[in-house]
Amino acid sequence: MDGSVGQFLAELALQRRASPHTIAAYRRDLARLTALAGELAPAALQTPQLRRGLMQLHARELAPRSIARTLSAWRSYYAWLARRGAIALNPAAGLRAPKRPHSLPKALGIDQAAALLDRPAAGETRDPLQLRDAAMFELLYSSGLRLSELVSLDWPGGLDLGAGEVTVTGKREKTRKVPVGDQALAALRAWLALRPQFAPDDQPALFTGRHGTRLTPRQVQSRLAQWAQRQGVGVHVHPHMLRHSFASHVLQSSGDLRAVQEMLGHASIAATQIYTHLDFQHLAKIYDAAHPRAKKT
Repeated sequence: MDGSVGQFLAELALQRRASPHTIAAYRRDLARLTALAGELAPAALQTPQLRRGLMQLHARELAPRSIARTLSAWRSYYAWLARRGAIALNPAAGLRAPKRPHSLPKALGIDQAAALLDRPAAGETRDPLQLRDAAMFELLYSSGLRLSELVSLDWPGGLDLGAGEVTVTGKREKTRKVPVGDQALAALRAWLALRPQFAPDDQPALFTGRHGTRLTPRQVQSRLAQWAQRQGVGVHVHPHMLRHSFASHVLQSSGDLRAVQEMLGHASIAATQIYTHLDFQHLAKIYDAAHPRAKKT
C-alpha cells in the first residue's frame, strides 16, 4: 500500500480514534484508489482519472451505497493530503456518487417485537446463556442501543438498575443517558444473578460468553438470529432492527422526534427524521384498513 495511504490510516486510528471497523472500511476503499493509480502514486491522480474510476466501479455493478462510501474515503484522504501541503486541491471534492435508492429502515411491528421477546424474558427458561440473551435483546429494544454500545457495556459501568437508566458512549465519543424499561431491568437482574458463574472477578464486561470473555458483535448477531428463528418471528432479525423498532415504536406513541433523537444519540435531527416515514407508513396502514373510501376500485 502507498506510504501516504498508510500514514493516513495510522492517523485515523491513533489521533481520531476511529474504530477497527471504520479503519477496515477505509483500507478497502483506498485499496481501490491505489489499484486505480497503478504505477502512479494516488496523490498524483486528477479529477478525470477519479471520475473514470467511479465509472468503473459502477460498471462492475458495485452498489451505489458502496460507491458513495468509497468516494467519501477518497475525499477524506485527499483532504488530508491538502492539509499537509502535499497537493494543492482536492481532486475528489467536486465528484458526485450515483444516487442511492431511498430505503427505509426495517422495523419489527409491535406484535413481532412481543413475539420475539415475551416468552424467554418472562422466565420460561433457566438456561443461563438464554437469560443473558434475553437481557441483551430486551436492552437493545428498550433503549435503542447500537450493537457496539451494547457489547462495550461494563458492570456496573454505566448501568444503573435503581434509576432505570444506562449511560453509553456512542459515535464521536458522545455520551448519552437512556431510560431502561421494566422488562429489560427484570431480564438484566436475572442475568446478573448468574453472571458470576461466567465472568471472572477481573472481567468488567456486562455480557460475557461461556468462557468469561466479552461477547463480540458477531456473536450477538448470531445469537439474535437463532433466537428469532426459535421464537417463530418469521423474519431475519439483526441487532440494528431492534434499534429501528425502538425508534419507530417510541415515535408512534409519543410523536416527540426531538426526544427520539436524543435517545438514539443522533447528532442531527435529519438523521432521526427517517422515522417519521416509518410512522406515516403505520398511519397509512390504519387508514387503508379503516376508511371506507380508502381503497381504489
